[in-house]
Amino acid sequence: MKLQKKVGRLMIAGFKGITMSEEIKHLIHSYHIGGIILFGRNIGTPAEILALTNSLQTEARKAGYKTPLLICIDQENGVVRRLGEGTTIIPGAMLLGATNDPMNAKKAGFMTGKELKALGINWNLSPVVDINNNPENPVIGVRSFGEDTSNVAEMAKSLMQGMQEAGVMTTLKHFPGHGDTSVDSHLDLPVIHHDLERLHAVELVPFKECMAAGADAIMSAHVYFPALEKKENVPATLSHSVMTGLLREQLGFDGVITTDCMEMDAIAKRIGTVEGCVQAVEAGVDFVMVSHLHDLQEQAVFRLAEAVESGRISERRIEESIERIEKLARKYTSWEEIDSNNTVAEFVGSEKHHKEMNEIYEQGITEVKGPGIMIAAEDRVLLIHPKNEYAMMVEDKRYATLTMAEQLKKVHGNVVSMEISGEGPADIDMTELAGKYDHIIVLTLNADKHENQRQLVGELLASGKPVDVVAVRSPYDAAYFSNANRVICTYEFTESAFEVVAQYLAGKTSINGRLPVTIK
Repeated sequence: MKLQKKVGRLMIAGFKGITMSEEIKHLIHSYHIGGIILFGRNIGTPAEILALTNSLQTEARKAGYKTPLLICIDQENGVVRRLGEGTTIIPGAMLLGATNDPMNAKKAGFMTGKELKALGINWNLSPVVDINNNPENPVIGVRSFGEDTSNVAEMAKSLMQGMQEAGVMTTLKHFPGHGDTSVDSHLDLPVIHHDLERLHAVELVPFKECMAAGADAIMSAHVYFPALEKKENVPATLSHSVMTGLLREQLGFDGVITTDCMEMDAIAKRIGTVEGCVQAVEAGVDFVMVSHLHDLQEQAVFRLAEAVESGRISERRIEESIERIEKLARKYTSWEEIDSNNTVAEFVGSEKHHKEMNEIYEQGITEVKGPGIMIAAEDRVLLIHPKNEYAMMVEDKRYATLTMAEQLKKVHGNVVSMEISGEGPADIDMTELAGKYDHIIVLTLNADKHENQRQLVGELLASGKPVDVVAVRSPYDAAYFSNANRVICTYEFTESAFEVVAQYLAGKTSINGRLPVTIK
């Protein structure tokens, strides 16, 4: 049991529900797991979140922890955010990149950290420092600040420093770079064939600059790099040459290394989650993350303990990771701070925070083509919006494109909205439909991958009515709509983004973003 509690410190585990489960309580008491990850399934009201995090820490104290639990979350903002109603909606990475101002990233980072800390969450799995230099990337996309290496590095560093100043531990992800992939590692193993010179000149630059500025933790990518790992199809997470040889020895990183979730198919369907956890520790990581299944979490602890008992992994190797983990736990947490954090701070989700972030939305939302014909006060307006059919498994299922209709109706008196499937409408005469309205707005959701969405816009344009296209996730949609009246990129379909777009369409505000990726 002593050894299991030692290797258990290297485990990050998730669970279901907005209250502490018996399974997670068992992992805390029996194995002293070092970290807990929260998802949307754990998120209630701010008061419920704080009650949950406090209960987890109370249990850790009862179990005899020297330092508090590290409680982490993927609060990247934008399309990947876990906090819900009652908290501030904060711009995601690509929208921040479109502002071209690192101070906006720092403000967003500070506010993110401030609200997380107030809710008892002391570790954010952010920023994403991957460079989105592949338009076909199915898993990074707008989670990245853009395609320019130096801009990504500067924005990521500023966002990281903002969160750190708010007292929250940060994570650079996904090392050594997940930007130039066309495969989602949730579903299979991506391969990046760039040579070492290219990796140092592009993919590794943001990591190196953030490390020089005091990065806390780095998350590994379940991506295979033949230039870095001789053994075929070994992802970076399981590669000693990447995790230890490159990251520790060549780049000199002495903070915490965590894996991405080991239940993702790039690991689970190849080597298996449990064996993957052992190989990741052998490779040099400090934390292995098993986000979902309790049986796998417990089996991973057992297998790691067996690996130490058999001599496959040295006990000293485990102790090195514990030392790194506890060093950061002491830096970002204290029992005294937890004891004093009993009520949700008034600034969480406040109108002041909302207003500050909306100013950034105005600087980042981008008009690619315009201004075109403005909507008149007497116009009959048709808003067509797609169902939120998700492109990325990492996204939260709670957020919908429907809120654009709500926001537009607040600023214009004659709006009719129509929801369609992401593949486009069937059996609807668009010319006849357009004839009933004076101005048409179409939201697109990854139209670069959905031909029917592009066809829909084409049919509406043929009616001769002014058609505004709002690309609500992928900015690459803009390439298809050069004939539209206006083309606007929001990079995310958050309520705050829609509020600003609605205000702009009604002539009540301005938008000033610049595309952080190339549209061909």
